[in-house]
Parts: sequence; structure tokens; C-alpha cells
Amino acid sequence: MEKFSINYERCKGCGLCVSVCPKKILMIDTARLNRKGYNPVEITDRAACISCAMCATMCPDCVITIED
Repeated sequence: MEKFSINYERCKGCGLCVSVCPKKILMIDTARLNRKGYNPVEITDRAACISCAMCATMCPDCVITIED
């Protein structure tokens, strides 16, 4: 089971999750647009994720799910 998932279609690319990630493994994917026209967040190294859930806690749209 994947421990980190993103609902790309609901992400509005605000970057709040990127700013709080202690491992600095999140970035706004400027090469991708969702159906609403936003650049969603993307994880750069899934293996480096420590499941701290800081990103999911900070996300105002609840698009990030962390499972341990």
C-alpha cells in the first residue's frame, strides 16, 4: 500500500504543503495542469517520506493522504 497519495484534481497548487515538508520532497509540478487549470503538488522521492503528515495537516483542501 502506498503511504502517500495526492488527489491531483482537487489540488490548487497553493504550495503550503511544500513549505512545511521537513524532508523537502514536495514541489509544484509546473509541467502538469489539472482539470481546473492548477499546477498540482508532486512528491519527488516517495521513499524519503517519513509519514509525518505535516503536508496533509497544512493542506486547506485535504488533497494529501498519509497512511502509516
